[in-house]
Amino acid sequence: MATKVNIGDLAPDFTLPDQQGHLHRLSDFRGRWVVLYFYPRDNTPGCTKEACAFRDLFPTFKRQGIVVLGVSTDSVRSHQKFAEKYQLPFPLLADEGKEVVRAYGVWGKKTFMGRTTMSTHRLSFLIDPQGRIAKVYEKVKPETHAEEVLRDLTELMKVG
Repeated sequence: MATKVNIGDLAPDFTLPDQQGHLHRLSDFRGRWVVLYFYPRDNTPGCTKEACAFRDLFPTFKRQGIVVLGVSTDSVRSHQKFAEKYQLPFPLLADEGKEVVRAYGVWGKKTFMGRTTMSTHRLSFLIDPQGRIAKVYEKVKPETHAEEVLRDLTELMKVG
């Protein structure tokens, strides 16, 4: 799947509510590294593994001043239940109108068991302190993705 944003592009700005209903604007995080990860649905096996991997490494992300934002098209209420159930300490953003998944090019056709549906693809973006895309992850393994991002960030922060 081809995303609509590439390395070096300015990350599309957005404002979305988190699981508590608090609004988050991407541009408010300028000056910090941001992990923006898109996932299909709350409480599904892969999405739960991915969220819990970010949760388990969150103290390291936080210590380094890195912002972690999860995004799906689920509702604020769904995110609230998901975050409470798994003690997720970072914002899960509700893109119910699908504006952000479309802006980043992660909304599209998926085929599962012979059935084609429209859904969010599991992709992540590393956004640098200037608000530009530093890395795009198109092949995400839910269990190890947070570790991969942390390794890449450590390297990128040394260079930058």
